[in-house]
Amino acid sequence: MNHKAAIPTVKNIPRFDRQFFESENVISLVGGGSIGGKASGLVFAHKVIQNNFNPEDYKDLQISVPRIVVIGTNIFDAFMKRNDLYELALDDIPDDRITNAFQKAEFPAEFAGDLRGLISSVHSPLALRSSSMLEDAMYEPFAGVYGTKMIPNNQSDIVIRFKKLIEAVKFVYASVFFREAKAYFDMTGHSLIKEKMAVIIQEVVGLSFGDRYYPSVSGVARSYNYYAYGHAKPEEGVVDLALGLGKTIVDGGLVWSFCPEYPKASPPSTISDLLKTTQTEFWSVNMGKAPAYDPIHETEFLTKGSISDAEKNKSLYMIASTYQPQNDRIVMGIGADGPRVLNFAQLIQMNNIPLTPVIKKLMKTCEKELGAPVEIEFALTIDPNKKATPRLGFLQVRPMVVSDEKVEIKEEELTSDKNLLASERVLGNGILSDLYDVVYVKPDIFKKENTRLIAAEINGINLKIKNDNRRYLLIGFGRWGSSDPWLGIPVDWGHISNARVIVEATLPDMHVELSQGSHFFHNLTSLQLFYFCISHSGKYKIDWDWLNIQEKISDTDNVCHIRTKEPLKVKVDGRNRMGVISR
Repeated sequence: MNHKAAIPTVKNIPRFDRQFFESENVISLVGGGSIGGKASGLVFAHKVIQNNFNPEDYKDLQISVPRIVVIGTNIFDAFMKRNDLYELALDDIPDDRITNAFQKAEFPAEFAGDLRGLISSVHSPLALRSSSMLEDAMYEPFAGVYGTKMIPNNQSDIVIRFKKLIEAVKFVYASVFFREAKAYFDMTGHSLIKEKMAVIIQEVVGLSFGDRYYPSVSGVARSYNYYAYGHAKPEEGVVDLALGLGKTIVDGGLVWSFCPEYPKASPPSTISDLLKTTQTEFWSVNMGKAPAYDPIHETEFLTKGSISDAEKNKSLYMIASTYQPQNDRIVMGIGADGPRVLNFAQLIQMNNIPLTPVIKKLMKTCEKELGAPVEIEFALTIDPNKKATPRLGFLQVRPMVVSDEKVEIKEEELTSDKNLLASERVLGNGILSDLYDVVYVKPDIFKKENTRLIAAEINGINLKIKNDNRRYLLIGFGRWGSSDPWLGIPVDWGHISNARVIVEATLPDMHVELSQGSHFFHNLTSLQLFYFCISHSGKYKIDWDWLNIQEKISDTDNVCHIRTKEPLKVKVDGRNRMGVISR
C-alpha cells in the first residue's frame, strides 16, 4: 500500500500457533515470504482500532478486525513450482481449465499441518481472500480482480472441512491467472509471472439465521464522494449499506447510500424511485444442505435470499422501513404492513448503535494515517433477540486517488453546440485530446434482457481495438460492471480493458444510481479513467445523430464502433465534477 504509515512485514507478524479464537494474536502467519497488500491493510486497520478506539467508550458496539491467518507468498511459490503450473496458467485458456488444474495439484505438505490444526478448532464460516503483492496499491489496486471463497465449515468430519479449506485456497491461487486478471495486468503494464499471492483466512462476520449465515449490514465507506448531492461536500464522504454479505455492494448491486455528515438526508429520488431501487435480494453463506460439488466457482457455498426471507429470519430489525400507500409515505420500522424499504433509518438516524460516528472516526483516522482519502469495508451484526452486543468488523482499508490538477470548465463550454455530451456528474480530472474511437450501445433497441449479450459484443470489439493498440470512449446504459444484468451491463475489466473514457447513461426503463462501493468503481478511480453519468431527463444530452453518421468500423446487433476523422477533446473538472466531450 502507498501510504505514510510503515508497511508491515512478515517479521512483524506472529507465527500461527494452531489456535484461532483462543489465540492472543488477532493476526498470525503460516509460511513466509510476503503477506500481500490486503493483509497489510488489515494489520494497519487493527493498529488503528487498538490506538484510537477505547472499548470503554463504545460499550454498545464491539469494534475489531475479525481474526485472520495469512498464508504467506512462499507457499504460493512452492505450489506453483512443484506442480509445474506456470506454463498452463499463463496460456490463453478458459478459467475453468485453469481452476481444474489447480484443484488437481498437490498442496505443499509441510504447511498442511498448520491449516489442519486451524480447521480442527474452528466450526464457523471462513472467508478465503486474496492478498497479492499488488492489491490495494494506490494507483493499481486490483480490487475485486482476484477470487474470494467463503466456506460454511460446519461439517462434522474434520477431513471434509480440511479438504474444503484447501480447495478454497487453490481457487484463490487460480484466480491470479483468470481472464479478467490477465486483462488487468495488460492494462497496468505489470508482468503476471512476477505476481505472488498470499491468502487470508478470516472469520466471517455474521450470525446464524436458520440455514443462512450473514451480517445484518455490510458497508463500504469512502472519505471522498465523487457524486455528492444536496448540502454535502465531496470531502464529507459517502457510505453504501446493504443487508447480508458485502458481495451485493462490491458487485454493484442495489444499496442504500448516504453522507455520514447528513444521515437523515434521503437521496434526491421520489418515493416511486426508492421503491424500484431498494434492495430486494441478499447474499449469505449456505449452512444447510451441501450444494453440488463446484470448487471452480466463487459462489459454491453462497446462496441468495429475498427480503421476505430476511423478515422471517428477523434480520430486518433496525434496518428496514415500510411504505404506506394510503398516505404515500415511508415510515421507520416494520411494525405495519406494507412493502419494505431498506433505508437503514433506525440504524443511521437514531444512533442506538453508534454506527455513523464510528464510521466517520474510522475514515478520518485512516485518512490522516495514510495521507490520502480512503475506502473502508465493514460488516455489522445486530442480534434481533438482543442477547449479544452488536459487533462491527473492520474488513479492509485502501487509499483512494483524488487528483488535484486544476481544470476549469466555463458554463458556455457545457452548453456548446460542438459537444458530443456534457455532464455535471463526472469522475476524474484532466484533459484528453487523442481519442478517435467510440463504442456505444444502440439506444433505440436497448433492452435489459440483452445486457449479457451486449457485454459479449463489447468484449469482441474491445479485443480488436486492443490488438490495434488504440483507446476508446465507451457509452452504455445502467451500471457498468454490475453483477446484476437488470441494473446494467455486466462487463468485467477484460471486456473493456482499452476504454479510456466511460459514459453511463440512463433511459426511462434503465434509471439507477451509481454504486460507488463496487470494486469496479474503485478500480476505475485508481486507474484514473474518466467516468460520465448522464440522465435521460437531465439538461445535457448525448448527440446520437452525430454518432450515427460517423464512419462505422463494426456494427453488431446491439453495439456500434465508430471512428472520427478528428480527435475528440475530453475535459473534466474534478473539483466541480463537471465534464465535456467536444467534437
